[in-house]
Amino acid sequence: MAGGSGSGRSRSAGMLPWLGLALLIFLADQFTKTLILGYYQLGDSTWVTSFFNVVRVHNSGAAFSFLAGASGWQRWFFTAIGLGAAVFIVWMLRQHAGQRLFAFAMACLLGGALGNVVDRLMHGYVVDFIQLHYAGWYFPSFNVADAAITAGAVGMILDEVLRVRRGR
Repeated sequence: MAGGSGSGRSRSAGMLPWLGLALLIFLADQFTKTLILGYYQLGDSTWVTSFFNVVRVHNSGAAFSFLAGASGWQRWFFTAIGLGAAVFIVWMLRQHAGQRLFAFAMACLLGGALGNVVDRLMHGYVVDFIQLHYAGWYFPSFNVADAAITAGAVGMILDEVLRVRRGR
Protein backbone atom coordinates (compact mmCIF):
# COMPACT_ATOMS: atom_id res chain seq x y z
CA MET A 1 0.00 0.00 0.00
CA ALA A 2 2.79 2.45 0.82
CA GLY A 3 4.40 1.76 -2.57
CA GLY A 4 1.22 2.79 -4.37
CA SER A 5 0.99 6.15 -2.64
CA GLY A 6 4.73 6.70 -3.01
CA SER A 7 4.52 6.19 -6.75
CA GLY A 8 1.62 8.64 -6.86
CA ARG A 9 3.73 11.24 -5.09
CA SER A 10 6.67 10.65 -7.42
CA ARG A 11 4.35 10.98 -10.43
CA SER A 12 3.08 14.30 -9.05
CA ALA A 13 6.62 15.48 -8.32
CA GLY A 14 7.72 14.43 -11.80
CA MET A 15 5.09 16.60 -13.40
CA LEU A 16 5.97 19.75 -11.40
CA PRO A 17 8.59 21.03 -13.89
CA TRP A 18 6.07 20.63 -16.71
CA LEU A 19 3.38 22.45 -14.73
CA GLY A 20 6.00 25.16 -14.11
CA LEU A 21 6.60 25.45 -17.86
CA ALA A 22 2.85 25.67 -18.46
CA LEU A 23 2.65 28.42 -15.83
CA LEU A 24 5.49 30.37 -17.49
CA ILE A 25 3.73 30.14 -20.87
CA PHE A 26 0.46 31.23 -19.28
CA LEU A 27 2.10 34.21 -17.53
CA ALA A 28 3.97 35.30 -20.68
CA ASP A 29 0.72 35.09 -22.63
CA GLN A 30 -1.29 37.08 -20.11
CA PHE A 31 1.48 39.67 -19.66
CA THR A 32 1.78 40.35 -23.38
CA LYS A 33 -2.00 40.54 -23.76
CA THR A 34 -2.19 43.00 -20.85
CA LEU A 35 0.39 45.19 -22.59
CA ILE A 36 -1.58 45.10 -25.85
CA LEU A 37 -4.86 45.92 -24.08
CA GLY A 38 -3.17 48.77 -22.22
CA TYR A 39 -1.35 50.39 -25.13
CA TYR A 40 -3.41 49.57 -28.25
CA GLN A 41 -6.96 50.28 -29.27
CA LEU A 42 -8.81 47.66 -31.29
CA GLY A 43 -7.34 47.68 -34.81
CA ASP A 44 -4.22 49.68 -33.92
CA SER A 45 -1.11 48.37 -35.62
CA THR A 46 2.63 48.96 -35.39
CA TRP A 47 4.99 48.02 -38.21
CA VAL A 48 7.99 46.16 -36.75
CA THR A 49 9.69 44.54 -39.75
CA SER A 50 8.88 43.87 -43.41
CA PHE A 51 7.08 40.67 -42.34
CA PHE A 52 5.87 41.36 -38.78
CA ASN A 53 3.40 43.81 -37.22
CA VAL A 54 1.95 44.17 -33.74
CA VAL A 55 -1.81 44.64 -34.06
CA ARG A 56 -4.70 44.45 -31.61
CA VAL A 57 -7.35 42.00 -32.78
CA HIS A 58 -10.23 40.39 -30.89
CA ASN A 59 -11.12 36.83 -31.86
CA SER A 60 -14.45 35.59 -30.55
CA GLY A 61 -14.03 32.34 -32.48
CA ALA A 62 -11.35 29.66 -32.46
CA ALA A 63 -8.33 29.13 -34.72
CA PHE A 64 -8.47 31.27 -37.86
CA SER A 65 -11.61 32.95 -36.41
CA PHE A 66 -13.63 29.74 -36.78
CA LEU A 67 -17.21 30.49 -35.62
CA ALA A 68 -16.31 34.10 -34.80
CA GLY A 69 -19.57 35.27 -36.39
CA ALA A 70 -21.77 33.01 -34.25
CA SER A 71 -24.26 34.54 -31.83
CA GLY A 72 -22.17 34.21 -28.65
CA TRP A 73 -22.64 30.57 -27.70
CA GLN A 74 -19.16 29.82 -29.04
CA ARG A 75 -17.58 31.68 -26.10
CA TRP A 76 -18.85 29.08 -23.65
CA PHE A 77 -18.33 26.19 -26.05
CA PHE A 78 -14.65 27.01 -26.58
CA THR A 79 -14.20 27.77 -22.86
CA ALA A 80 -15.59 24.33 -21.99
CA ILE A 81 -13.35 22.67 -24.57
CA GLY A 82 -10.31 24.52 -23.18
CA LEU A 83 -11.10 23.57 -19.59
CA GLY A 84 -11.80 19.96 -20.55
CA ALA A 85 -8.54 19.84 -22.47
CA ALA A 86 -6.68 21.29 -19.47
CA VAL A 87 -8.01 18.57 -17.16
CA PHE A 88 -7.12 15.86 -19.68
CA ILE A 89 -3.63 17.33 -20.21
CA VAL A 90 -2.91 17.41 -16.47
CA TRP A 91 -3.98 13.76 -16.26
CA MET A 92 -1.73 12.91 -19.23
CA LEU A 93 1.17 14.79 -17.64
CA ARG A 94 0.71 12.82 -14.46
CA GLN A 95 0.80 9.55 -16.39
CA HIS A 96 3.71 10.43 -18.69
CA ALA A 97 5.83 13.08 -16.93
CA GLY A 98 8.99 11.05 -17.61
CA GLN A 99 8.52 11.21 -21.39
CA ARG A 100 10.30 14.50 -21.97
CA LEU A 101 9.16 15.45 -25.47
CA PHE A 102 5.58 14.35 -24.84
CA ALA A 103 5.47 16.17 -21.48
CA PHE A 104 6.97 19.30 -23.07
CA ALA A 105 4.24 19.20 -25.73
CA MET A 106 1.54 18.73 -23.08
CA ALA A 107 2.91 21.64 -21.01
CA CYS A 108 2.85 23.91 -24.07
CA LEU A 109 -0.74 22.88 -24.84
CA LEU A 110 -1.78 23.41 -21.21
CA GLY A 111 -0.25 26.88 -20.86
CA GLY A 112 -1.71 28.00 -24.19
CA ALA A 113 -5.15 26.54 -23.59
CA LEU A 114 -5.45 28.19 -20.17
CA GLY A 115 -4.21 31.53 -21.53
CA ASN A 116 -6.98 31.60 -24.12
CA VAL A 117 -9.61 30.30 -21.66
CA VAL A 118 -8.85 33.20 -19.31
CA ASP A 119 -9.32 35.64 -22.20
CA ARG A 120 -12.69 34.14 -23.08
CA LEU A 121 -13.84 34.31 -19.46
CA MET A 122 -12.58 37.86 -18.85
CA HIS A 123 -13.33 39.51 -22.18
CA GLY A 124 -15.57 37.22 -24.21
CA TYR A 125 -12.86 37.04 -26.90
CA VAL A 126 -9.20 36.13 -27.27
CA VAL A 127 -6.70 38.96 -27.67
CA ASP A 128 -4.45 38.38 -30.69
CA PHE A 129 -1.58 40.69 -31.59
CA ILE A 130 1.13 38.95 -33.64
CA GLN A 131 0.66 39.55 -37.36
CA LEU A 132 2.94 37.93 -39.94
CA HIS A 133 2.78 38.94 -43.60
CA TYR A 134 4.63 38.70 -46.88
CA ALA A 135 4.01 40.31 -50.29
CA GLY A 136 0.47 41.34 -49.45
CA TRP A 137 -0.44 37.97 -47.87
CA TYR A 138 -1.39 38.12 -44.18
CA PHE A 139 -1.42 35.12 -41.84
CA PRO A 140 -4.25 35.32 -39.27
CA SER A 141 -3.17 37.20 -36.14
CA PHE A 142 -2.27 35.10 -33.12
CA ASN A 143 -0.78 35.36 -29.62
CA VAL A 144 1.71 33.65 -27.29
CA ALA A 145 -0.87 31.04 -26.26
CA ASP A 146 -1.53 30.14 -29.88
CA ALA A 147 2.21 29.84 -30.56
CA ALA A 148 2.56 27.53 -27.54
CA ILE A 149 -0.39 25.42 -28.69
CA THR A 150 1.23 25.12 -32.12
CA ALA A 151 4.58 24.14 -30.54
CA GLY A 152 2.74 21.57 -28.43
CA ALA A 153 1.01 20.08 -31.48
CA VAL A 154 4.31 19.88 -33.37
CA GLY A 155 5.91 18.27 -30.31
CA MET A 156 3.15 15.66 -30.11
CA ILE A 157 3.55 14.78 -33.79
CA LEU A 158 7.34 14.56 -33.47
CA ASP A 159 7.01 12.42 -30.34
CA GLU A 160 4.71 10.02 -32.17
CA VAL A 161 6.97 9.82 -35.24
CA LEU A 162 9.97 9.06 -33.01
CA ARG A 163 7.98 6.49 -31.04
CA VAL A 164 6.93 4.68 -34.21
CA ARG A 165 10.51 4.72 -35.55
CA ARG A 166 11.80 3.24 -32.27
CA GLY A 167 9.21 0.47 -32.62
CA ARG A 168 10.58 -0.73 -35.99
